[in-house]
Formats: sequence, C-alpha cells, structure tokens
Amino acid sequence: MRIAIFGTGGAGGYFGSQLALAGEDVVFIARGEHLQAIREHGLRIETAAGETVVRSEATDDPADVGAVDAVLVGVKTWQVTDAARSMQPMMTPDTFVVPLQNGVEAATHLSEVLGADHVLGGLCGTISRVAGPGRIFSTGHTNFIKFGELDNHSSERARRLREAFKRARVKVETPTDIQAAMWEKFIFVAPYGGVGAVTRSTVGVIRSLKETRRMLEQGMKEILMVARARRISLADDITEKTMALVDALDESATTSLQRDICAGKPSELEAWNGAVVRLGREAGVPVPLHEFFYHSLLPQELRARGALKI
Repeated sequence: MRIAIFGTGGAGGYFGSQLALAGEDVVFIARGEHLQAIREHGLRIETAAGETVVRSEATDDPADVGAVDAVLVGVKTWQVTDAARSMQPMMTPDTFVVPLQNGVEAATHLSEVLGADHVLGGLCGTISRVAGPGRIFSTGHTNFIKFGELDNHSSERARRLREAFKRARVKVETPTDIQAAMWEKFIFVAPYGGVGAVTRSTVGVIRSLKETRRMLEQGMKEILMVARARRISLADDITEKTMALVDALDESATTSLQRDICAGKPSELEAWNGAVVRLGREAGVPVPLHEFFYHSLLPQELRARGALKI
C-alpha cells in the first residue's frame, strides 16, 4: 500500500516507520528541521534495544506526493481540519483516512472536509515522542492501533490496512464497534489529563491519594454518562477496568496534555476536557468536574495561543 503519514510526530513517526520497515510504500509529511533531518539522514527510531534508521520519501507539500491508498493523521487535534484541507491533492475516490488523535471528534472533523465515505474511525497507543530533528524516541512498551468503518461494517480497505500492520508486527485490531473503542480511550485520557494538569502530579501520586483518585473515578463516570446519552455502548464496569489501566502505568507517567500545559504550550484541552463539556451540554448531562478542569486551565491555554494578553 502507498500510505501517507500526515504529521510525523511520536505516533505518526513510530507507526509510519514500522510500515516502511515492513516494505510498505510510506511517505512522511513533515516540516522544518524535522523534515530536513529525515531527508538527509532518514527517520531515526530510538528504543531501549537501539536505533533503527528508516529511509523513505518525505515532504512538506502534499501536492508533491501524488495519489495514496491511505492517510494516517498524526497532527495535533486542533490541526486536523487544516490537515484535511491540505491532504486533498493526495486523495482519490478510493483513498481513506485514519485519525490517530486522542478524543472522539477527529473523524467528524475529517468527514466535514473530505466526506464521511473517506474516513475511518481510529485510535492508537504509543509512548513515543520527537526527541530532536529526525528522531523519534519510543519506550516500546505500548504500541497498538485500532481502526474501523464508522458504521462498523467490515470492509476490504480496513482489512488491507490491518494486514499491512500485521506484516509490520504492530498490534492491530478492527473493533466490532469503533465508536465504543474511541470512547473507551477517551474515558481513560481525559480525566487523567485533567487531574494531572490541575494538580501538576504524576500518575503515581494521583492514584495513591484518595482525594485525587476519587477525582479520576468521578471524571470517568461523567464521560460514561455522556456516552450513554449519545448511545455509545460502554460496559457497566468500564470505570473499574479503566482504573486498572491507570494502576498499571509507570508511577512517573504524565499525559501529553499535562506536559504541554506545564510547558506553557498550546495543548489539546479543547479536544479532551473541553469536548466533555461541549458534548455533555449537547446531551443535557452535567459534567461539573470536567467543567472545573476546563475552566481552570482555559486562561493558560488562551495565553499559550496568544488569545489572552493579560
């Protein structure tokens, strides 16, 4: 398959590199010093086992790429709509797009620009980050990808991409209900990100104090209520299962939302806690804890984006 990686960050860079190493025709969309380093030296994937160099096509102009079979979208959530507009020169009637973002709205934003027929639902898990120009560091502990048709029907295009990931030895799944799968990850990341960002604490601290642990559980329950109001099928014990995932994390772990906020950078606040607030209001479901997270973090978010000068 010819596959474009639109946004060669931690997730896009890691999963794209594995596909390229397995022999797929991969082109990386990147920019600036990162792109220059990839062109000159290849994309370097650093893990505890050592370094692997991936040499593949790379550009900052989708118009130079030509037609592709699939696009994996690895940009930040607030960049998804602009990315959808930019990728149109690569699209054919058969091209499909898979979002890798945290949250539950990326597929909708892509569909609004490209048409729902071109979009699958998707999510991934990886502890990978850009360590420098042309360099991706991955702990290697958690790497998986899930995707599927938005109406959950079985399709040949999803099967082809799944087989490509299998050849790349990446843990891959086509869930029977992709909407539920995306919300299952959302119920994990949004409360964890919110609590971590307002407390500036690692997960080891958050889960060990009864007060902050209770906040995590309440945040998950609020999302569960919103999901049910929107007719998303989540298991009755999803909170308990999600807390078990939290308890299994390395005690030093933090979310990308927390790290960006602590660094004074723009974050995915709107797509995480902000989305819970918006979707809760649409469904008539109160989400007071997520309102607290969102409202408390909003001033800093606006400053990071240059929208608040005071």
